[in-house]
Amino acid sequence: MLSEDVIIGIDGGGTRTRVMVCDLLGNVLAYCEKGSASVYRDRNASHNVQGAIAEALELAGKERHHVRGVGAGIAGYDSESDLEWIVPLTELPGLACPKWHVNDAIVAHYGAHLANPGIIVISGTGSIVVGINENGQYLRNYDFHHYAASAARFIAYDAVFEVLAGNTDETDESLVQSMLRHWGVQSLSDLFELARQGFTEERQQRDKLFGRFAPTVTEAAEHGSSLAIKVCNRAISQIKVGIELLAASFANDTVDVAFIGSVINSAYFARTVSETLLQGNNRRYNVVQPKLPPVAGGVLYAMNRLTLPITDGIVSNIQKSRYSRL
Repeated sequence: MLSEDVIIGIDGGGTRTRVMVCDLLGNVLAYCEKGSASVYRDRNASHNVQGAIAEALELAGKERHHVRGVGAGIAGYDSESDLEWIVPLTELPGLACPKWHVNDAIVAHYGAHLANPGIIVISGTGSIVVGINENGQYLRNYDFHHYAASAARFIAYDAVFEVLAGNTDETDESLVQSMLRHWGVQSLSDLFELARQGFTEERQQRDKLFGRFAPTVTEAAEHGSSLAIKVCNRAISQIKVGIELLAASFANDTVDVAFIGSVINSAYFARTVSETLLQGNNRRYNVVQPKLPPVAGGVLYAMNRLTLPITDGIVSNIQKSRYSRL
């Protein structure tokens, strides 16, 4: 008789919360998305996560006592003190199974490399470089007080500052016009006045507004804007330093590197980072596609903590789901 037990994986990102319910064979029974899991970005974070769990279980036709374990990757989990707001995210009546809360980068790594050694670069709403080496040691560029300012909002902030500083030429005309439209102003002098006033008073709203402009910057770099190329290359240089910083802890000569997030997977970033790694230091780098999305990595993380075997068949079953497509 097949077990009624299920595993829940959670990718609690800065923008969206994703919840996946799998049986013990890796068959995906349900998937649900809600708003942000980060209290720093959304005051309704607990409601978002708890609601996603409850809805996913309902879609799967499972009760809360059927859940064997929960692997929850949460954006913003950087120290033990963060557990004060993170643990309540998954506190639902009747959900009494073990729950493992980790930084969302860890479940992303589990999904990308299937718990094998490697490095991931996350660059989208946030930015982090994470490695797990052959000894199982978990490393972040943050641990070295290094930060690659490649999150979407930083790309956009940097581009706006360069434009307002007058560092433009004829290749940047389309980017500048898109920038004016994005901020709803008619001229650079209007944009300067808006910037002088801080763009908008509320930080979360401001960061979201800038983050939404990042794809325009990366596309402009792809189409030859010298300003956009400068901005993107500056971030790419910092990403490369982060990768090579962590690679020094690996024993093998070649390290697998996977990219996750809208910025790093834009055409310009993905190609340029891959090219720069061909001339990398410390190790040789093999850029690979993530095997599974972070939410599925949460499932694998929980299975690992439950000492359940993660077989090729289980991975294959998860990959068959349309919710596992990257």
